[in-house]
Amino acid sequence: MKMIIWVLWPSFTAAGIAEVVFFTLIDPQQLYLLGQPIEVSPIAAYSIGFLLFWFICAGASLMTYLMLPADVKSALSRHAEDHPDLTRRGRAKAAQ
Repeated sequence: MKMIIWVLWPSFTAAGIAEVVFFTLIDPQQLYLLGQPIEVSPIAAYSIGFLLFWFICAGASLMTYLMLPADVKSALSRHAEDHPDLTRRGRAKAAQ
């Protein structure tokens, strides 16, 4: 489960930054797709844009994880096992 979070959380923050930069420079009312203007509300454009940016960033983050050497992946797994999630009930008491 932590491996999934290691991919999705950085891609979520990168997508947020990418969306802010993109929509600061480009008005959603002026977007075109295949030569035709996109007729969606600005909120829909922001939402779709964020999801597309998140998908692209998640792909990049996943490729980075998959290209890690095997010894680095095993070290990450050992680190994840040594540091349990302290936000769950029962585990916080066990860690003390």
